[in-house]
Amino acid sequence: MTEDTHYRYTNAVVLVPFAFLLGIWLVYYTELRLGINLNNWGIYPRTFKGLRGIATAPGIHGSLEHLYNNSIPLVILTAALFYFYRDIAWKTLILGIVLSGLITWWIGRPSYHIGASGLIYVLASFIFFKGIFTRYYRLVALSLGVVFVYGSMLWYIFPVVDGISWEGHLGGFVTGLVLALFLKTPLPKLSTYPWESEEYQEDADPFMKHFDADGNFIENIPGAQDAASDQAQFPPSDPMNLSAQDPAKSGPPDPRQIRSSDKVQIRYHYKKKGDSSSD
Repeated sequence: MTEDTHYRYTNAVVLVPFAFLLGIWLVYYTELRLGINLNNWGIYPRTFKGLRGIATAPGIHGSLEHLYNNSIPLVILTAALFYFYRDIAWKTLILGIVLSGLITWWIGRPSYHIGASGLIYVLASFIFFKGIFTRYYRLVALSLGVVFVYGSMLWYIFPVVDGISWEGHLGGFVTGLVLALFLKTPLPKLSTYPWESEEYQEDADPFMKHFDADGNFIENIPGAQDAASDQAQFPPSDPMNLSAQDPAKSGPPDPRQIRSSDKVQIRYHYKKKGDSSSD
């Protein structure tokens, strides 16, 4: 599997992030339109009823600011997941929602925990650690990009701001790390050069023959010049064997026996005098 076949655009790169985006905005619009509050469908720790929030909490937001702050990173990180890790993208999403929700349910304060921020921390943590663990240059570059853009999110896995579910953030961060450790993803094979092979022989490399013992480049090699001179003196035989034709049987050859690369030359050779038609 090469890079061209492994990393390529699919419809899921766009459709899945925007399906999430449409879903969370539709839920918020429904709350405003109907004048209802769905916060009680969030995760309420250590209660049987609160377990239902594991599936529903990512789609519920308490304010327009909360919704807006989660929308952009959710789209970007989900698109990156489906582009670079499409073989395990759905597994990462489903396990990330369930495991981060369970951790929040277990360690959270007695309050309703809502919002997609837990899933965002799952994605950011997974993409960062997975790229570092694979040590593949493209994925490492993606990890560094996540750190550069969303590195400040790390502070919010601690109780530094009131009113924010740091337990959900911590649960998502830990879940992303665990998934990066245990989920396996195929990597494309890097293209290798001839000199990287164990069977490579430097003396047989035509390019290396242009260097002398001191490392100086020699543009014209005597042996190569002699070979070129011999080739010019004794050109290769005509594959159509036109020179061996009987003079008595002279005339234009059968077009069906002429190679496409010889058509222009032969047509020009047999053009009648005064013929002004173009080739």
